[in-house]
Amino acid sequence: MKNFFRTIVIAIWKSWFILVFSTLFIMLFPVFLILLKAKQYKAVYFLKWIWVFFICLFSGLLPRIHYPQGKFNFPSPSIIVANHTSYLDILFSIFYIQKPVIYMGKAELLKVPLFNIFFKYMDIPVRRQNPRDAVRAFEKAGEWIDKGYCVIIFPEGTISPKGVLNPFKNGAFKLAIEKKVPIVPAVNLNNWHLLENGGFFKSNGFPGIAHIVVGKPIDTTPCSERNLVDLQQQVKAFIEKHLKEYYEKNK
Repeated sequence: MKNFFRTIVIAIWKSWFILVFSTLFIMLFPVFLILLKAKQYKAVYFLKWIWVFFICLFSGLLPRIHYPQGKFNFPSPSIIVANHTSYLDILFSIFYIQKPVIYMGKAELLKVPLFNIFFKYMDIPVRRQNPRDAVRAFEKAGEWIDKGYCVIIFPEGTISPKGVLNPFKNGAFKLAIEKKVPIVPAVNLNNWHLLENGGFFKSNGFPGIAHIVVGKPIDTTPCSERNLVDLQQQVKAFIEKHLKEYYEKNK
């Protein structure tokens, strides 16, 4: 009986979250479209911030950003590398990336009515099963970096189950070395608990506090291709360390 009521509560909150997300987006859609067509990307980013702020406000979500190495001036251009545990990872990133940012996302999002405008005009769709398409996507990311924009990449390539870290792909690190831009590591500690992937009635969905750790930028200027694995391991170790500390503290 307890599990039944828990499932009902989760379903109600998820339904409310989807309603808030969709209603606010539909209200803002005409403005998003005008700004995207006019290539006013900084204004698009600001409007996204407003949209996400009200999603969090009405859904009972509170992102809490931690800077264990101290706050810093966010570099632009840069590549943000984060673990991927939930769709909330994308929403909450707007609060710690202090500059307009380009997202890489699965190409299936192009099929989503209205929402696909971001991937038609600004963000980068990628079919990760297609190596040529993945190469094209990273070339596009490089073009945005050359224009001075930040790019966020989830190197696992997909949402991991229950926050367990999947193996990293090389693309983000190779691009950072090629473009000589800093990498900013970010750790999504408990987003999956608040909104879990894996079925509407079978997965978590709660209001609450999201804990996110942001590390200081890692300089890639002295790096070359031979440093790729070391750079990848450095970022992965940072993420693993903070995940381990969080779960040991919250057992």
